[in-house]
Amino acid sequence: MSDTTKINEKSISMKKQLLRDPAIFPTEKIIETSLNDAYSAYHQFINQLEKSDIQLTWKYYTDGKAWLGKGLHSWYGVRGGKKVTTIFWCSIWEDFFKVTFYYPEKYRKEVLSLPLTTIAKEKVSNSKQMGKMKFFPLVFDVDSINMFNDIFTLVNFKKKIK
Repeated sequence: MSDTTKINEKSISMKKQLLRDPAIFPTEKIIETSLNDAYSAYHQFINQLEKSDIQLTWKYYTDGKAWLGKGLHSWYGVRGGKKVTTIFWCSIWEDFFKVTFYYPEKYRKEVLSLPLTTIAKEKVSNSKQMGKMKFFPLVFDVDSINMFNDIFTLVNFKKKIK
């Protein structure tokens, strides 16, 4: 990882999470104001989600005291029943948004074999399993479209493993 990337990640990590008021639903205008220059990337992200058959739904979570977006994929099972799975979580921060995936530990090798950038593969390799839960998180701080190939590769993989 380059020194510039480390500096950028450090400066991003010092920003604060927004959308903390349960009474204010995160409309497009509120998100645009929160993200500033990163809104263009967010808007393109939303458009790409629609093409990937993912719906982003917002809900206020009292445990984290913030609005979180849940990227949901819906499909119909063999018996015709509608099924829904969470693909990722999204949160809005000062000048960027986070996309967080949780993968079962048993898929780590398969995720590492995906066509991801070196930086994304380092995230996978360095991600620690969450306590007794058999999942590992992958967190992307997004302020431009640079990470979209990795993110949507992971979205498509997560849709397949359901």
